[in-house]
Amino acid sequence: MQLEAELADLHGKEASLLFTSGYVSNQTGISTLAKLIPNCLILSDALNHNSMIEGVRQAGCERQIFRHNDVAHLEELLIAAGTDRPKLIVCESLYSMDGDVAPLGKICDLAEKYGAMTYVDEVHAVGMYGPRGGGIAERDGVMHRVDIVEGTLAKAFGCLGGYIAGKAEVIDAVRSYAPGFIFTTALPPAICSAATAAIRHLKTSNWERERHQDRAARTKAILTAAGLPVMSSDTHIVPLFVGDPEKCKRASDLLLEDHGIYIQPINYPTVAKGTERLRITPSPYHDDGLIDGLAEALLQVWDRLGLPLHQKSLAAE
Repeated sequence: MQLEAELADLHGKEASLLFTSGYVSNQTGISTLAKLIPNCLILSDALNHNSMIEGVRQAGCERQIFRHNDVAHLEELLIAAGTDRPKLIVCESLYSMDGDVAPLGKICDLAEKYGAMTYVDEVHAVGMYGPRGGGIAERDGVMHRVDIVEGTLAKAFGCLGGYIAGKAEVIDAVRSYAPGFIFTTALPPAICSAATAAIRHLKTSNWERERHQDRAARTKAILTAAGLPVMSSDTHIVPLFVGDPEKCKRASDLLLEDHGIYIQPINYPTVAKGTERLRITPSPYHDDGLIDGLAEALLQVWDRLGLPLHQKSLAAE
């Protein structure tokens, strides 16, 4: 209860509900909420996380997919649905594969104009963005306009668990009907205590957030200067394009085996075929030496696997 109060305060909401993981909070939160709203239409971003997709599927409601971050397409679907029909817009604030950010202000504008509820996944932003770590919605000044915020305790807060936050009536409704909450074990007190301490700390300390952004910026700069194919990103996510599933996995293996560096390979179905990548997420504690070492290791791996560098590909063109 103390942790839920801390989470509600973080997002400026009346209440929150704790789940065993961020995956479960999406899967159960979305499906339960939509089932409780008669004739609900779910409008879901095309690049939403699998946990959100499963939540939408399990809701059993009509669903429509709008093109990624395309507010014009979303508006078309809202107009077609009519003003009287209940509608739930589900999206992420920060998309972890490309590192891009949703236009939350414009999405809230449309939700208010056409009478829709908003459900925003802040998993990759809580703790890391906003003056108190409330996420992109807090950073962009639209937190009060988002109906339901979902987040995790397993990334910036360094623990385990997931949650949703919103109006007390909405949270009570999900608490009363959500199988993923009712029929599983609660998080252990030690985890809840650790998460509460982490949230309280990051509400007042900006050092971690500032250092985090600085490290991400330096990583992008060093890797780009080395000619490595860094994909464009405005956030702390640093995707490195590979474009081949076997070489992507092999690159990850070589980095770990030869250099002691662990970077996950991202292949289909997480990303579209042909867009395979290594996803790098620097932390505040990756210093200049570690970043320089990463660049050197990547160059060796790229050479060994015959992967193109920017300079070589530009010269070839």
